[in-house]
Amino acid sequence: MRILISAGEASGDMHAAAVIKNLNTGHNPPDTYGITGPAMKNAGCETLIDMEQLNVMGVNDVLKSLPRIRRVRNEILEWTTINKPDIAILVDFPGFHINLGKKLRKLGIPVLHYIAPKLWAWGAWRVKRLKQSQDKLACILPFEPEWFANHGIAAHYVGNPSAAACAQGWNRAEFRQRLGFSENIPVLAILPGSRPSELAHHVPLLTESWKIIQQQCPDVHCVVPLAPGVDATLLEPLIKEGAVTVDRMEEGFALRADAAIGVSGTATLELALWDVPTVLVYRTSRLTVFMAKKVVRIPYIGLANILLNEAVMPELIQEDATVEHIVQAALPLLHGKKEAIRQQEKFATLRTLLGDKNPAESIATIVFQMSSRSDKGCR
Repeated sequence: MRILISAGEASGDMHAAAVIKNLNTGHNPPDTYGITGPAMKNAGCETLIDMEQLNVMGVNDVLKSLPRIRRVRNEILEWTTINKPDIAILVDFPGFHINLGKKLRKLGIPVLHYIAPKLWAWGAWRVKRLKQSQDKLACILPFEPEWFANHGIAAHYVGNPSAAACAQGWNRAEFRQRLGFSENIPVLAILPGSRPSELAHHVPLLTESWKIIQQQCPDVHCVVPLAPGVDATLLEPLIKEGAVTVDRMEEGFALRADAAIGVSGTATLELALWDVPTVLVYRTSRLTVFMAKKVVRIPYIGLANILLNEAVMPELIQEDATVEHIVQAALPLLHGKKEAIRQQEKFATLRTLLGDKNPAESIATIVFQMSSRSDKGCR
């Protein structure tokens, strides 16, 4: 079997790599090709185009990058026309993949879209396009199948990759031993994002916040995870202030800190699943905020808060994301006060809600089912 698989950013690269590894456990593993990041390459996927060519952030960057993005899409379609894969797996990254999926289906390629786009938050008007761009839609949030069904799309909850991953890995003692941290000193995790524009907005802000926290709590350790593809030099301001980095791809990685300050994204959901009380922050360009306010229709931006339908993690967004506000919100969590205990009680509910289904296994099963039907001429 020949599979085309595509990811457009670091999280999608890791999710796609997990699927590839699962597909490769069978007696007759498929050949996989695609738009890849480092994790997919390490899993054995042959690179057609490096994922970095799709790495854009914010409205201005997208507009400037359109010619390059079109070139990537056309190169993939040209390869597909010649090589005719049995199935395409498009992982997240809907701005690019919805368009690509529609064109792949016109070439007769069955399309599985893994990690359904969050149309319930920002784009119900795109439902029609999504219907045209995939044959199977796999969701990682348990409420999504009902939402999509109400909008005319059959979707399936396959489990949540963060829930599956965070149930494993280092325990608290192993985490501290790995980093050389003593048992009785609090550990603060700082997660400034992974994209260059996120780091540009957040590293200076979180460095200043960390300085103030150090002044008030001199014995606190600080750890900063290093995500795949992130230039470690961009984290230098935090490192100069005593933060220790840890490779996000280390075997058994689990960020068992006492508290965290994290940029909104999958990382804050992982922190909840690791039971780490967290302050969520986010800053971006004014234009991106203006556009978001026009389309976003939900009260929260953090995934844990969305799933629990409650502001469990404090959300400090844009002008509210100041050093003063961040320090005020983080210190009670670091010292295990009632705010931290309340978060952890809610995180237990979240873990039950997401369950323990392994999405990579679920996706592999769907892939073999879809390719079997296509072999019978049911494309």
